[in-house]
Amino acid sequence: MDKEIGRIIDSFRDEFTATLQEWVRIPSVKGEPAEGAPFGREIGRMMEKAMKTAADMGFAVRGYDGYACDVTLGDREEVLGVLGHLDVVPVGDGWNRPPFGAEIEDGRIYGRGTNDDKGPTLAALYAMKALKEAGVPLKRSIRLIMGGDEECDWECMKYYAEHAQMPEIGFSPDASFPLINTEKGMLGFEIRFPESRDGLRILKMATGERPNVIAGESRALLEGGGELAERVRAWAKETGLPCTAETAEEGVWVTAAGIPGHSAYPEGKRNAIGVMLKLLKALGATGGIAVLADAVGTETDGKSLGCACEDAVSGRLTNNLGILRLEDGAWYGTLDFRCPVEADQDALAEACRAHLPGIAVSVSVRKPPHHVPADSELVRSLLAAYEEESGLKGETMSTGGGTYAKVLKQGVAFGAVFPGEEELAHLANEYESIDSLMTAMKIYANAMIRLAGA
Repeated sequence: MDKEIGRIIDSFRDEFTATLQEWVRIPSVKGEPAEGAPFGREIGRMMEKAMKTAADMGFAVRGYDGYACDVTLGDREEVLGVLGHLDVVPVGDGWNRPPFGAEIEDGRIYGRGTNDDKGPTLAALYAMKALKEAGVPLKRSIRLIMGGDEECDWECMKYYAEHAQMPEIGFSPDASFPLINTEKGMLGFEIRFPESRDGLRILKMATGERPNVIAGESRALLEGGGELAERVRAWAKETGLPCTAETAEEGVWVTAAGIPGHSAYPEGKRNAIGVMLKLLKALGATGGIAVLADAVGTETDGKSLGCACEDAVSGRLTNNLGILRLEDGAWYGTLDFRCPVEADQDALAEACRAHLPGIAVSVSVRKPPHHVPADSELVRSLLAAYEEESGLKGETMSTGGGTYAKVLKQGVAFGAVFPGEEELAHLANEYESIDSLMTAMKIYANAMIRLAGA
């Protein structure tokens, strides 16, 4: 990349950091629809903020009724797409600093969205600004598309595709470097079953906010007293699983501790719902709770659901029980599967139903896998940009995560977490290194020149 463009990018550091702080301080978690804000007022406010940031840079900006917006550099008919998102997952447990404070410490900026995905998306926008200021001639226009519903149902991209021309080629700065050219398929289930009147009485339980988040804590109110509390403590000591019990006037409050994270990356994590299920069964729970304890529990590979599988291209299946709630005498929950490229999703759904007797299982999400050949122009150009700017070896990877790359005919996930860095998407104390974001900015600018420069 031209040294002048690198110098321009270096000059952006303070401005970029201050702008990212402004973005992160908007708590853009999905909420109740409002006029002009289909995903809630805070996401609507974030969308307006992003559009103003880009307009102040002198870009052509278009809004799509609060669903999405786009920012374009150049006037060429063919377009290189860059797709990021402005919504974030709920805060969750375990934070020791303000989740929307955008505090800076030791070269890191902390807050929900710094890593997933406001930091990388803003880095891509500033990369476009650098090309604009340097007057780089283009053979393709560059279009940054920002959506507001990536963490939930992707209604933003559906709406955008209905009202604008979706690019055919591009990348999403919403994962890890070097480059992800294979994304597993997604299969989501809603499960429902009646409350059991036999065995252990569970009075209250409501854990989880999103299917794609591994729960860090689960609490339940059980009918009983001191003897039941002692049984909980004895079980925790025997199994080594972290559970506590406190007696109260209304019963015994039991808490199971997990290690939270993104459902696509269960390695090293522990689902608090699974721990709770195993405990509840040990205490005498029957019906659907006992079935789930045996068929899911703390497993993440779908083995006891009859769904374990893997392939050489994308690796093994993962599953996550993200939500489990007792509401008005009935249980509701969600299962989130990340399926290998070669997996038969219909067969997986049937196996899941067969291994959950007495539980109604319905498919709520079905997304096909996505793969772009490693020898494509897109992949080769992006890896070359990565190697030149980072000095690291480039290679392709697969993921269980899902990014906007899937909406493009040729799309891949490209950064911004570097090898060896913590992957903190959906975790407490999410942060991103400012140095890493500045390097990512240079990589994105380099990539844009390779793919869109004349």
